[in-house]
Amino acid sequence: MAADQAEVRALEAEIAALKRAFEELPARGQHAAGVQKLFQEIYQSDSEGWESSKDLRSNLGHLESELLFLNTLTGISIRKYSKKTENLMSTEITEKGIKKVLQRHKLSGNCQMITFQVEFQILEVQTKDNLSSVITDLNIILESTTYPELSEFVSRAEERRDLFMFFRSLQCFVEWCEYRKRTFKHFKEKYPEAVHLSEGASSSHMGIRSASQPGFELVIVWRIHMDAEGKVLPKLDLLAKVPQRALELDEKGVMETAPASFRALLGVLGIEAALESLVRAVCTEAEPVPPHSDA
Repeated sequence: MAADQAEVRALEAEIAALKRAFEELPARGQHAAGVQKLFQEIYQSDSEGWESSKDLRSNLGHLESELLFLNTLTGISIRKYSKKTENLMSTEITEKGIKKVLQRHKLSGNCQMITFQVEFQILEVQTKDNLSSVITDLNIILESTTYPELSEFVSRAEERRDLFMFFRSLQCFVEWCEYRKRTFKHFKEKYPEAVHLSEGASSSHMGIRSASQPGFELVIVWRIHMDAEGKVLPKLDLLAKVPQRALELDEKGVMETAPASFRALLGVLGIEAALESLVRAVCTEAEPVPPHSDA
C-alpha cells in the first residue's frame, strides 16, 4: 500500500512539473493560451479519499496514462521534480492585505537526446482584488551536448527568464535535429558511394563526391538557427571543394554562384528534393541503392 502511494506521488510530481512549465507562466500569445487551456482540462487527482489498494492502483493507472499523454504532447520527459514554498510576510505587507509567496522549483529531464536541469523561482503576489505571478530567477543547465546552437539560446532564455520559450523552442529544435538525421541517413543509404557523413547520421554536414571527378566535392552544411525570439529554422548552405585547375577553367563562374543557386533551389523544391537533385547532378554515375524488400 505504501509503495503504491509513493509511486502515485512520484507520478503526480512529474505531471505537476510539466503543467507548471505552462500554467504558472504569464500567457504568451495564442499558442500559450491554447496549451494552458489544454492542461487545465486535465483531471486533478485527489488521493485523500482512497481507502484501498484497488483505489490506488486505479488512480496510478490513470496518472500513468496522463503522464504518457503529456510526454507525447510536449516531447519532454521529467525525471525529477521538487518544490519549496516560502511565505514572505512582514507587518507592512500584512496590514495592506497583501500575501507574497516565493516558490522554488527544481526539475530535471530530457527532450529526446538532450538532457537538462532547470531551477526557477516564481513570486506570487495576492491582494484582495488580484493574483499575479512572475518568474524572478531562471537557471538552465544542459548536459554536454554536440549542439553549440543551444548555448546562446539558453543564455537568452535565462536573461529573459522565459521558461515557456525554452521548452517550446527546445522541442522544435530537437524535431529539426531528428529530421536532419533522418534525411542524411536516407541519402547515405540510397547513394552509399557518393554521399559521405564524416560524423555519421548525426553530422551537421553531408559531402557529395564524384568518382569520375577526383578532388571535386560539394558539402551541404545544415545548421539549425534559433533567433532572438526562440524561433527555430533550418539554414542550409553549399560549400564547394574544387581543384585549382577546375576553377581556372570555370570562365562562367558556375562555382562562384553555386551557393546562391542552391538556396534558390531550396526555395522551389524543398530540402529533400533539392538534395536529391544535387546528388544526381554531381554524380551522374551514382546509381541509387534499391530499397530493401521483405519478399
